[in-house]
Amino acid sequence: MAFLKLLEGIRNPILDVIFSTVTHLGEETIFIVVGILFFWCINKKEGYFLLSVGLIGTVINQFLKLWFRIPRPWVKDPDFTIVESARAEATGYSFPSGHTQSSVGIFGGITRWNKNIITRILCIAASVLVPLSRLYLGVHTPLDVGVSILIALALVFGFYPIIKNCTEKPNGMRILLGLMTVFSVFYLLFVNLYNFPADIDLHNFESGLKNGWKMLGCIIGLWLSFEIDLNFTKFDTEAKWWVQILKFVIGLIPVILIKSLLKEPLYNLCNDSFAADGIRYFLITAFAGCIWPMTFKFFKKLGK
Repeated sequence: MAFLKLLEGIRNPILDVIFSTVTHLGEETIFIVVGILFFWCINKKEGYFLLSVGLIGTVINQFLKLWFRIPRPWVKDPDFTIVESARAEATGYSFPSGHTQSSVGIFGGITRWNKNIITRILCIAASVLVPLSRLYLGVHTPLDVGVSILIALALVFGFYPIIKNCTEKPNGMRILLGLMTVFSVFYLLFVNLYNFPADIDLHNFESGLKNGWKMLGCIIGLWLSFEIDLNFTKFDTEAKWWVQILKFVIGLIPVILIKSLLKEPLYNLCNDSFAADGIRYFLITAFAGCIWPMTFKFFKKLGK
């Protein structure tokens, strides 16, 4: 808390705006958009890499949140204040930091994969600034942020050699995706069967359960996408720059529609079970990995 109070003492309106903006780089929307962008338009192996790191990282993060159930800094110390604009997104338990883990996973992964010096500098900057923003805003402690950084880096360096050679050695990728699936299933069993204390934060519990279903749906969808790409689609991401923009923007429209329009019907179909989120995110991933890449030959010809 001493370091957080030091940052509390240097807060000012300009830094508040800067760090409140930077912290958004660790949100789910950025993870989805960046992952799909790389998968469709830049390098599909790198897309598999970033998505895998982000998905299993989220499962680990949610497990640790519910296992340790550590309260937020301002709950620990009622005299401590936070930047109020950050409060709405800082719900549930504090340890470890989801924004930090997501941002370091994404931007650390891009840094590990790419050799371009400018790309690396920008991504390293983002990997540093997002964790710092969580501390500056007062919504996480150094322990929350530090553990998240270590987990994200372990996944980045652990997954890299497997996914780098995934098309030449597909069984390694299959084993990885299989382990990710098993871990996600065990996480859901933990959330549903573990005897949590009566005073558990209900919102955080439900969020953890919902995210567990989402991640399981995404991981199964990613595995299906890998198999279909490896054996049938074998798509190429290359195209002229304006075609890439067109391909990306048009492809995002069905993703957004599936994410938003199918939510209520699937909840009705599943009797308000969070399994509906698993189905919805499976459909999103299956569309992004199986269906839309089938159009890439057409888009490539369009640019000639």
